Amino acid sequence: MPGPVEAERLARAALTRIAEPGDELVGRWLATYGACEVVEAVTGSGPPLTGAGERRWAGLRLRAARAQPHTDLAAIVGSGGRFVCPGDAEWPRQLDDLGHARPFGLWVRGTASLRVWALRSVAVVGARACTEYGAHCAALLGAGLAERGWTVVSGAAYGVDAAAHRGALAVRGPTVGVLACGVDVAYPPGHQELIRALGERGLLVAELPPGDHPTRSRFVLRNRVIAALTRGTVVVEAALRSGALVTARRALGLGRHLMGMPGPVTSGLSQGVHELLRGEATVVTDAAEVIEQVGMVGELAPERRGPAVPRDALSPDAARVLEALPGRGAYDPARIACSAGVPPGEVLARLHELRALGFVERDGDRWQLAPRRKGHSIE
Repeated sequence: MPGPVEAERLARAALTRIAEPGDELVGRWLATYGACEVVEAVTGSGPPLTGAGERRWAGLRLRAARAQPHTDLAAIVGSGGRFVCPGDAEWPRQLDDLGHARPFGLWVRGTASLRVWALRSVAVVGARACTEYGAHCAALLGAGLAERGWTVVSGAAYGVDAAAHRGALAVRGPTVGVLACGVDVAYPPGHQELIRALGERGLLVAELPPGDHPTRSRFVLRNRVIAALTRGTVVVEAALRSGALVTARRALGLGRHLMGMPGPVTSGLSQGVHELLRGEATVVTDAAEVIEQVGMVGELAPERRGPAVPRDALSPDAARVLEALPGRGAYDPARIACSAGVPPGEVLARLHELRALGFVERDGDRWQLAPRRKGHSIE
């Protein structure tokens, strides 16, 4: 006879096969009655609970008949994973922000602690059919975040998701793939190697039990976990009807930071991101700017400045004298003084200073700009 803790774990494992992820009615039952009583109700060994009609009960009981939590728990252990429940030391408490839509539990593969990795994590999401620009930006962002000790969280899908994961893996950094199927299912099939690498060097996380396959609705529901698990979400390329925008809206609703990487205005895959940026999202262009948004106070991105040129070091008077010289030809000091609005005696001093620096040269009693080949620019 299992103890209370083990019975609760078995019941939650069963519910991941009985109910769909994010089922708020079942979530309310869990909060009110506990997992064991909910499972007893749906299996018919306990009284029905309020809030569900006959058709709903029929569907739940049909699924309950095939639930085998002992088998599922043995399968996850056999694949080197575990089942993490609310209240466990590894449970990321930020998922509790989902309220009644909180996962019943999470099936996890990988050796790292999900709770620890999620403490400093950022979601990177975007278009599956992304452009080379989008894949490049996502890979650089994933690598940059991981190098700085931030966990890159995404959905292991084609396009931006895969690029972000691979960027993090390339620098041997932390990355988490949140799947819309069982953690032992390689989906999409073309990502078998990526998903294997995530299980071995990162973490794989799913609400669905071992062996379960994805559906369209499960991809959408998966996005709420990505949004809740992380401190912020960055969208890299997204059309106006992109699934990445679902994650963005959930992140915003949960009070997480929302960021977007701008793209070409001529690209349809930039339109969704640009709509977010016109609203409450923040423009970011690299990992440092993302960390400035989601990190601790004082974790600021470096100030952006254009390239320095020799003219930057000139004093204001020397710069005015230099500007007074014509692009072609030579002037005498009196004419330069008039053009620059600087006294003649001061002009001569500045001209000799500029000649020493290679900006100008003397032609008898007249002065002119030195040829560009000397390495100085007046621009």
